[in-house]
Amino acid sequence: MKILRVALNVPVPTLFDYSCADDGIPEPGARVCVPFGPKEMLGIVVEHADESALDAWRIRKISAVLADFPLLPNELLELAAFLSGYYQHPYGEVLFSTLPVPLRAAKPFRLPRRIAYSLAAGAGDLSTLPRGGKNQRKLVELLRQRTRIAHSELVSISSGLALTAKALLDAGVLRADDFQPVAGHAFVELNLPNPDQARAVNEVRAHGRKFGVFVLHGITGSGKTEVYMRLIAEHLRESRQCLILVPEISLTPQLEQSFRARFPDAVIVSLHSALSDTERTMHWLAAQSGEAQIVLGTRLAALTPMPQLGLVIVDEEHDTSFKQQDGMRYSARDVAIYRAKKRGVPIVLGSATPSLETYARAISGRYHLIRLAERAVEFAVLPPVRTVDTRARKLQQGLSGTLVDALRLRLERGEQCLIFINRRGYAPVLCCPECGWVCGCSRCSSNLVLHLADRLLRCHHCGFQGGIPRLCPTCGNQDIHPFGRGTQRIEESLQQIFPQARVVRVDRDSTRTKRAWETLLKRIHGGQADILVGTQMLAKGHDFPKLTLVGILNSDSALFAADYRAPERLFATLLQVAGRAGRADLPGEVLIQTEHPEHPLYRALAHHDFTEFAQAQLAEREVAGFPPYMYQAMLRAEATRLDEAVDFLNAARGLPPCARAALRRVRIYDPVPMSLARLASRERAQLLVESRSRSALQAFLAEWVGLLYAVPGRKVRWSVDVDPIEF
Repeated sequence: MKILRVALNVPVPTLFDYSCADDGIPEPGARVCVPFGPKEMLGIVVEHADESALDAWRIRKISAVLADFPLLPNELLELAAFLSGYYQHPYGEVLFSTLPVPLRAAKPFRLPRRIAYSLAAGAGDLSTLPRGGKNQRKLVELLRQRTRIAHSELVSISSGLALTAKALLDAGVLRADDFQPVAGHAFVELNLPNPDQARAVNEVRAHGRKFGVFVLHGITGSGKTEVYMRLIAEHLRESRQCLILVPEISLTPQLEQSFRARFPDAVIVSLHSALSDTERTMHWLAAQSGEAQIVLGTRLAALTPMPQLGLVIVDEEHDTSFKQQDGMRYSARDVAIYRAKKRGVPIVLGSATPSLETYARAISGRYHLIRLAERAVEFAVLPPVRTVDTRARKLQQGLSGTLVDALRLRLERGEQCLIFINRRGYAPVLCCPECGWVCGCSRCSSNLVLHLADRLLRCHHCGFQGGIPRLCPTCGNQDIHPFGRGTQRIEESLQQIFPQARVVRVDRDSTRTKRAWETLLKRIHGGQADILVGTQMLAKGHDFPKLTLVGILNSDSALFAADYRAPERLFATLLQVAGRAGRADLPGEVLIQTEHPEHPLYRALAHHDFTEFAQAQLAEREVAGFPPYMYQAMLRAEATRLDEAVDFLNAARGLPPCARAALRRVRIYDPVPMSLARLASRERAQLLVESRSRSALQAFLAEWVGLLYAVPGRKVRWSVDVDPIEF
């Protein structure tokens, strides 16, 4: 009897043994249907074995082999094994998380034909197309320019265009042929604006086609994207695939459009959570088969198999969005580095403010540090940054007189301004001035945020929402007030101060759909917006040539936070948003309203001096014993009562490996409630484990986590977060 070790999508850290007939043994990577309890499940064969620890009568047979899909590549099985071991997450859940949803179902999957469309002979006359066929005309014009286009790329551009292509195919306007990759790509060659960019390209090129981590530390507007383009072009010439990771979905349309203009005959697909299951599956298949030459996506794209991978780029590598905060808590940046090392290819980490972990490795020589110190556009310089001391100044609806005057000046010139406040909604707190009542969330240990435009109170943590009370539920006072300011309230204030100005708010509430976001971007680039009010959605990756003034509100709240990473995040955000000003030939200016103008962080920001800030922060962390000089893991537990969660953590702390932890140079702290102790009606606590040796910490976790599954506490949900960034 041949034993198959099968991975299932269940939260159990083991493979499951099944048997099969000797005449049809599925290979590793095959999708199979197996009985699991009373139901059928999809499993993935990981390995073969000659014997099992189970009695023969307990080993069940697989139900069917799904031969509808090629074997999953060994690269994917090996990647899942590494992620499972490093992040201490069940192998089956890890492996299934790398697959599109349709490939996780226990039923056959119809593998689409890989086709490319081209115009049929004599079908290029637009007059023959029906009136109102906007997509039809757009597709014909596209094929006139490109000659042919892959179906997977049409899906990436627009699902409407893909449907139109099928209709025109049936009508005989288009023809469909089997897709064949282009050998050697045409691309638009541009002169590099400054020598720093040329030096950066040459340094990566000189390293050759082998593994190396290059930290592209470029000031905002220094042309990092152009460096990416040059490197991508070289790999496309050699028919290699390129993977580009970005932190935010909102950054993908603009970057994708730039890539399509630069590489018109390359197949480009995007991968992110905003895609439908069908779209993501099509794009994943295009990457997995080698059809897609450029894959652009958010953190989940880091898990996509690419057989001809030749280059990896992580843009804005410092961004915390690259860290998954539920399920398998992986860092897409670190996974990308691991994949590049396994494949022996270069990886570029780009940022104006590299993470301190990355920067420490760069200055120590483990990574190659490349600096871009000048802006790419001629005559464009970094904007001066000034602080506005608000301690002795009366604010006008949250805005200082200095900032209001600066806004008025730009409006008179016809230039654009950005007011940055990283707090959406109308006001963060609704309170009663008589008795001190504050409207808190009943499910979380946080306050409800007032969204006046929707007449709702919302929790930004659990999603709860409810109506606005007419009077105080404690004392009956009818005069309850909003306290503090969010984007909606600042938008309202600006419209009152400048009634003729076109004020546009950009936050998650105003850009809930892809269409809404694209419409807002068109308005901004089309000159139909005078003042932008936005959160960190506008802080990075956007280039608005007419934007000359950035005003920053409410940044002091992060200066004295308990989280040791707060200063790093604040500096990165402020430097990024400051970089939106003066990116073209118009000079820019940045004004920061603060009650602490003498703070070292603001002084470093005024000089755009990341190096000064980073060195000071690294010195503090080395003394305090924080990353990157310490490696950490967090065991988190949640239950309906806090004492249940703490009891579980105390039991975990009493397991045998913990008694031997000191011998492995591992330190284990006592359980404590999380900073947001209550979330969605669950009480949460955590326990920190750390070591100055990554290998010692990993050896401890491998033994310890395996025993946690036997710790009593059925009502407790727990998880392990390796290299945590949230406390």
